[in-house]
Amino acid sequence: MLLLGIDLGTSSIKVSVVDAATQECIASAQYPESEAEIISLQPGWAEQSPDTWWAYTQQAILKANNTAKYNPKDIVAIGIAYQMHGLVCVDKNQNPLRKSIIWCDSRAVSFGEKAFRVIGEKESLSHLLNSPGNFTAAKLAWVQENEPSVFEKIDKVMLPGDFIAMKLTGDITTSISALSEGIFWDFKNDEVSQDVMKAFGFNSNLIPDIKDVFTAHGGLKKDIADALSMKEGIPVTYKSGDQPNNALSLNVLQPGEVAATAGTSGVVYGVTDKVTYDPLSRVNSFAHVNYTKKEKRIGVLLCINGTGILNSWLRKNFFNGLSYDEINAEAAKIEIGSDGLLLYPFGNGAERVLQNKDIGAAMQGLQFNRHHRGHVARAAQEGIVFSLNYGMDVMKQMGMGLKTVRAGYANMFLSDVFTSSFANTTGCVVELYNTDGSIGAARAAGVGAKVYNSFAESFKGMKLIKRVEPKTDVQHRYAELYEKWKQGMSV
Repeated sequence: MLLLGIDLGTSSIKVSVVDAATQECIASAQYPESEAEIISLQPGWAEQSPDTWWAYTQQAILKANNTAKYNPKDIVAIGIAYQMHGLVCVDKNQNPLRKSIIWCDSRAVSFGEKAFRVIGEKESLSHLLNSPGNFTAAKLAWVQENEPSVFEKIDKVMLPGDFIAMKLTGDITTSISALSEGIFWDFKNDEVSQDVMKAFGFNSNLIPDIKDVFTAHGGLKKDIADALSMKEGIPVTYKSGDQPNNALSLNVLQPGEVAATAGTSGVVYGVTDKVTYDPLSRVNSFAHVNYTKKEKRIGVLLCINGTGILNSWLRKNFFNGLSYDEINAEAAKIEIGSDGLLLYPFGNGAERVLQNKDIGAAMQGLQFNRHHRGHVARAAQEGIVFSLNYGMDVMKQMGMGLKTVRAGYANMFLSDVFTSSFANTTGCVVELYNTDGSIGAARAAGVGAKVYNSFAESFKGMKLIKRVEPKTDVQHRYAELYEKWKQGMSV
């Protein structure tokens, strides 16, 4: 039996096929090879086409099939991970009515702030665990206000992964975890938030059927099955936002466990059994994939928008298309502290950790006679680490113990500079594993399809690749640098 995992990222779609018995990844593919476009028609806007996601998903699956390493007919379940907080609106014929307003789009901040005042700060935080902020519900309010002709045609609103599942199966479903990331869920009453629906003037019919994360969300349609050489009726048995999915991929499910990722955005995600929140919504609390009304599991999420996208920008504009390995090698030649060069990676929209301010990226201390692109490369990686640590300080204030952080051996964690800087700045042990979002989604599909009897059984194939511990003599140096970085930050 085989399991298919789909990871709908901002930069590309990645798919993996996992052997359910051995838990080995047989084949992986991504599409496109180059980074997918983010459409920004105005400053602070960020959109992508749902139809393009679907085209890329099919191409990625066909590319994996073409490796001839497996028989697509042996796939028994599909799991989907996806970029969080995006808004997809479809009509009664399941056609997208506009491009998706994605996670790093800043246009809806004022709509979320208005709803926060209408609902009331205490009521909002105690029930939603967040301000409506710039999340999916606020994005829908922007459409309602600015594109009324589009809004009146909406049959259902959904997250990006819900859209891909709909294209595969023809069914539209959601989950408590998904609704919480859109700030539609009332944790105190365990239902769709009536406060949010009333504050924004939304009809409850816009919300799809609510199902458990690990259950059948529909079966593969015949025409799609034929096009992808798979069996008709194969169920989609798992859907999750990319960060809860990343945590699941690393077996981060229980209170005290912490996951991290450093792709387009950078995230630290810790699990707690306390229904908790940050009063300033600088970090956000969502229902984790294993949240139930009886057993609360809350994922506290710190997100820095400008992470891998900063590295990508440097690659295009400073490094003339060198590989990331080559950029990492240049960074590694520079001493800790980048010879006084400080970089602030806040150039990808409003940052939640800065209370939804969009302050832009900046460099400080640049000296034309001392610094070259290697210094910029190292300062960028150190600046990303410092910004993550800035948010982790908030998580610690909430009572979260951050001692060991698990991450996939991928993206920026492939850089020794980044990983050692992270360990020595945060004081956390970093454990790197042989997994990623698409492999995690495949394993989770096995849980949803009852191929595995428990989460523990689904993680037997996960292997530790590298363990990086903070070094006392180096930690002192990073502590000084971090304080200097904080002093130079203008918020």
